[in-house]
Amino acid sequence: GKNCSLLQEMDVIQKQDENCYCYVQNRTIHLHYLWSTLQIKVSSREKFRFEPISEKNNCWNSETVFEFAACAVQILWKPETCTETFLSIKQYGEDVCFKIQPFKIEPYIVRVKREMLDGKLLFLFVAGIFLFHFANSMSRSAKFFYLSGIILGVLALLVFVLLALKRFIPRHSTFWILMSGSCMVSLYLIYCFKENMQWLWSEHKNYLLGYFLAVGITSFAICYQHGPLTTELSINLLTWMLQLIAFVLIYFGVTIPQVAYAVIAVSLCSKGLCYPLDAACHIARKMKHHFKSKKLVFKYLTEDEYREQGESETIRALEELRSFCRSPDFPSWIAISKLQAPHRFAAFVLGSPHVSPSEAKAHDEQYGIGSSFLEEQLFETRAQSEQDEPANSVHEEDEEIANEMHTQVPFPYATELL
Repeated sequence: GKNCSLLQEMDVIQKQDENCYCYVQNRTIHLHYLWSTLQIKVSSREKFRFEPISEKNNCWNSETVFEFAACAVQILWKPETCTETFLSIKQYGEDVCFKIQPFKIEPYIVRVKREMLDGKLLFLFVAGIFLFHFANSMSRSAKFFYLSGIILGVLALLVFVLLALKRFIPRHSTFWILMSGSCMVSLYLIYCFKENMQWLWSEHKNYLLGYFLAVGITSFAICYQHGPLTTELSINLLTWMLQLIAFVLIYFGVTIPQVAYAVIAVSLCSKGLCYPLDAACHIARKMKHHFKSKKLVFKYLTEDEYREQGESETIRALEELRSFCRSPDFPSWIAISKLQAPHRFAAFVLGSPHVSPSEAKAHDEQYGIGSSFLEEQLFETRAQSEQDEPANSVHEEDEEIANEMHTQVPFPYATELL
């Protein structure tokens, strides 16, 4: 119900009295404003009070959790007193109103400028996409475990201490109540630190560096003492927490909420589709292997493989013959009646070799290396080759003589006839 000045792009307003300003959002959605923000700068020579004005008096009417947290922080946050302040407004966010209260009669300037590509929003969006897709591998990395422990200890010391002392809290309900309170306090402290970071760095740089160093070393020591995560349940919990943080980064990384919801839905579908795709690929491989015609592959044996296979197959066949002769279905009396040496057959069935040592020795002498059989074969081939050579030569000479006589004989008969 207050009469506030409406801000437009490229406005430069100079005033010296107390006044409120509002920027009304354009409801027409354009995708080229996806990472666009409106920068409002208020500067003066003297200090003034910058007080945001929220249109929602009741935080319980907030539509999302993020709006509820922002509303709660605005209620707890006191008006800022400074000589210069910046305000970044998203293109498709809520209407923003604020009030300027100068302490002295000194002019202040309100500048409005549009930034088409905000680097912070783009960084948040890309970081959210990267964190979501690599959450599983990062949660299993020891280096990321130590790094995340240090960052958590520095930014949310209460949450880190509560997680370190979890084993000393007997009841889970008490732990979660304390955890929710610690998270709210940590969010409020992070908001305060973000708003006063420039002042803290310029005025209390040594204390700030000492805090970062001491808390970082202590957090690393505690994480190193506990060690990286080993159980599958704790790794899954860390993965889900990282994916939830990734969704928050994606939501705050774009100016159009509908685009953020679409990106989150696509990311979830891409993660959920990997399991059906793997199952479909496995079934396709099985079906391809089932219906694929099996081609016969011939493999040629080497000389050693041929000898080994012959020995093994001979031993296997002899064992099968022994087992068959021992079976009750074998006609033993008929076989013995037809054998010339039944005692040797009985010894073979009981496990004796099928070839006697004398027979093996005779075979080696007859067919082994340096045996008479090989010598006979060798000499026979040589003698046959020598016999064939003179026979072939005599045959060739006879053919030559016959040819000469065939050419000379007709001439005497021709003279007689003449």
